[in-house]
Amino acid sequence: MNRPNLWAEGREIIFEDNHLLVINKPAGILVQGDETGDEPLSKKAEEYLKFKYKKPGAAFVGVAHRIDRPVSGIVVLAKTSKALSRLNEMFRDSQMQKTYWALTGKPPVPEQGKLVHWLVKDPMRNVTKAYTDKHGQGQRSELSYELLGPAANRYLLQVNPVTGRPHQIRVQLATGLGTPIVGDVKYGFLNPLPDVSIALHARQLELQHPVTKEAMTFVAPLPDAPHWDAARAFYNEPAG
Repeated sequence: MNRPNLWAEGREIIFEDNHLLVINKPAGILVQGDETGDEPLSKKAEEYLKFKYKKPGAAFVGVAHRIDRPVSGIVVLAKTSKALSRLNEMFRDSQMQKTYWALTGKPPVPEQGKLVHWLVKDPMRNVTKAYTDKHGQGQRSELSYELLGPAANRYLLQVNPVTGRPHQIRVQLATGLGTPIVGDVKYGFLNPLPDVSIALHARQLELQHPVTKEAMTFVAPLPDAPHWDAARAFYNEPAG
């Protein structure tokens, strides 16, 4: 069996034990399969586990949460059904602290604060609309944000979502602050990035291990992409 074209420990593989596989997902990869038929992260993880442990049959890989295809960063996969059921519960009940980094074209005003919207997803167009007041079947969505500093001609924001709605950070920053994420033409940024990603990265996740109950903090290195270079220099994080 050929070794799958992924991953390097410490870079893509952030953590692994008997129950969890924590991946730093590259932008452009689906977490779970969809109608495109493109190979998702879950399938790549299954191939990786089959190769590493020389499994003759299928390896168990459970998906408890997702991040958008053009977004990079932390995805936690379950290697056992026990871990999956508990992770599902934890994500559903927001029993964890999620931190994202985003690059925007202009600074937010005010520089830090909280955003609350009611989000309505249009599945046909795969776009979400944010309303400032309760709206029909809209789901209440909340996040806090702060400007960390300038990054060349961009601005680096730290975002902590309280809820986990589809496209939440993307639409709330664009609608609530008028600061769409760099490259996110779907929500108002003028130009796409060369790699068709958006400058949103699931940077850190704090949670209780679903089986051992140990407090854990995972941090995902920034992608090796030019648009992140200024942010990397700002935080003295080496490339590669």
